[in-house]
Amino acid sequence: MTHARIGSPRLDIDLPLPGGITALHGPAGAGKTAILAAIAGFARPERGRILIADAIVFDAESRVNLPPRRRSCGWVGPRDGLFPHLTVRQNLLFAAGRWARLERHKRVAQMLERFELADALEMRPRGLQVARRLRAEVARALMTEPKVLLVDDRGADEGLLRLVREAFDGPVLWVIGDLGLCYSLADRLALLEGGRLVACGPAREVIERPESVEAARLVGISNLYPATIAALDPGRNQSRLESEGFALNGPYLKGHFKGDHVWVGIRAEDVRVHSAELEAGVNFVEVNLLRMTERPRTVRLEFAGGIAAEISREEYARQKDNKGWQVEFPPAALRVF
Repeated sequence: MTHARIGSPRLDIDLPLPGGITALHGPAGAGKTAILAAIAGFARPERGRILIADAIVFDAESRVNLPPRRRSCGWVGPRDGLFPHLTVRQNLLFAAGRWARLERHKRVAQMLERFELADALEMRPRGLQVARRLRAEVARALMTEPKVLLVDDRGADEGLLRLVREAFDGPVLWVIGDLGLCYSLADRLALLEGGRLVACGPAREVIERPESVEAARLVGISNLYPATIAALDPGRNQSRLESEGFALNGPYLKGHFKGDHVWVGIRAEDVRVHSAELEAGVNFVEVNLLRMTERPRTVRLEFAGGIAAEISREEYARQKDNKGWQVEFPPAALRVF
């Protein structure tokens, strides 16, 4: 088992790392790189314990603090780490130094083939595109047969994550800024903010069903409003939520009481947009359009009151001449925290 419990003035986390890819996601300054550095041994926490494959590599109480070279970590830091004066093949050969010559060359050839770098083996890092440099650096880290792989955010893509999954079955902690990539290829997702874990669990579950308003913000739910529970009806499986400027019907909130203060949220892509001339229905709110922003496949509409909707280009083309607007919050799409 690999597990990091780290405490310092700006970092307080308890993070298990089972096999597979754990994506670490959060804003700049949240402590993502600091976690990697502490696990690898480049930074010493004030308190806590770090285990790598059940071996204690750091324990503040018993004053255990193994140096990086004894921690069996594959490290890919925030900046290019390949030796610029060596070719790609020579970089990998350097990492494979513990094997005899023939075995070393065999393993390097296999790794170059596996990471689709065979055509670049005699090139130097500066001659490679950024994505291929990262691929070469990850391949070099895996040449050491580490017990855990640590990768900072360097613009990874789906292809590289798939190759790592196929080449390495140990725990991987990878800082990833793209939530879409976390959703599609990470086994687990750890959300970090202000040096603490906001959420940690199966990646798709954390993204689809955040359990706190902090986690909701980090997974891209932009429509978040403080509200008061005005009514609860378990028989009809309904609740009434009153926020500033509008009231909404939502699902019954088990474990809550009338008068409780909560947060209600909905993803921008779940908000429906209608003309103000359409007869109002359940959870319809009249709004004033402030701005429209075109995106590669969608259009984002921002309304007064901090309400945003993201709709298809085709839908916007049908409604762009609306004389007035109203938005709909489908009850099934509401999240209450």
